[in-house]
Amino acid sequence: MSGTQQMSTVMFYENSAWKKHKSCGTSSLLAMTPKKPQQWLQVVGHAGSFRVGDYGTLLKRFCEEEQQCYLRLMEDALRPFVPAYHGVVQQDEQDYNMMDNLLTHFNTPACIMDCKMGSRTYREEELLLARERPQPRNDMYEKMVAVDPEAPTVQEQAQQAVLKTRYMQWRESLSSTTTLGFRIEGFRKANEECHTNFKRTKSREQVMEALNNFVESNTHIACGYLRRLKQLRQVLEASDFFRTHEVVGSSLLFVHDWTGRTGVWMIDFGKTVALPPHLTVDHRTPWVEGNREDGYLWGLDNLIDILGNMLPQT
Repeated sequence: MSGTQQMSTVMFYENSAWKKHKSCGTSSLLAMTPKKPQQWLQVVGHAGSFRVGDYGTLLKRFCEEEQQCYLRLMEDALRPFVPAYHGVVQQDEQDYNMMDNLLTHFNTPACIMDCKMGSRTYREEELLLARERPQPRNDMYEKMVAVDPEAPTVQEQAQQAVLKTRYMQWRESLSSTTTLGFRIEGFRKANEECHTNFKRTKSREQVMEALNNFVESNTHIACGYLRRLKQLRQVLEASDFFRTHEVVGSSLLFVHDWTGRTGVWMIDFGKTVALPPHLTVDHRTPWVEGNREDGYLWGLDNLIDILGNMLPQT
């Protein structure tokens, strides 16, 4: 699988019988039963990309770019903030990257949220490829008009198709990716509610409302997340891996349970690539084509600020 085929690892466990939840919709939901008496459900991402492994592991369809990132991350200061990586395994003639299942130590039902980090979700190479070999997509045109029938240009309307990069840039312009440097992809609460409709969640106030909904106004949970994010930011600013990589399409996985336990980890590195040897990025400078900046720390700064403003001010 190429690095451009990014997949999200938002999932959760259930001890009850296999079932689909109508509130989540069928297009973003997947359930499967592993050998152990539990199952997982995928809230967002490509169905069929994951399997539950034995002994608290998760299998994600193989991506070489992601494998290389995990190998580097296992030797980096960021190791405590990513799933531990255990190499490649094969099942049913399909290769998978095997990593720790981050939900193993949480009580069920756990609450899960995926936040896509950065000011863009496409690599610079994708823009170049789209210019050199444009491939208009009918499926992305349909997604666009479903949200806003007036969004396509006259030419796109005639073709009934849009370029992938054009669709991604348009989608980002609707969301907080462009205004805050991150966006909520989806979350699932303990009462089995799934929320995935954040395409137009753009303002600071809208994001705060969504986050408050996720933590259900629990200041203890919000404090736990805030503390972990501040620790992550400190390590990111000292990380050799982070300084020398363009981190695009990566997410932060938030997890908490009824005991108040919280955790945040970096996930999804299929679009993360090493920078040329002469180049480093600070992850806060605004992106212009060629500088490879991704806005990751800008987004994290804003996320930390919003969470902090959700807490009682002393």
